[in-house]
Amino acid sequence: MQGRIIFEDGTSFNGKMLTQNTVCAQVVFNTSMSGYQEIFTDPSYEGQMVCMTYPLIGNYGIFSEDSES
Repeated sequence: MQGRIIFEDGTSFNGKMLTQNTVCAQVVFNTSMSGYQEIFTDPSYEGQMVCMTYPLIGNYGIFSEDSES
């Protein structure tokens, strides 16, 4: 399903939706080069959309014992 993210200043980007719900959240950027699994499962990021800036994030899979929550 097609979706769109719209920022407060009116900038918008089209993309693929992973849910059919309308979501309102703060977008935050993370510049870490490792530890992405811990970041995505960290409860302190609840209600935020995390945008990872390092281009190779996710290339190595996940390790089930590294989840924060």
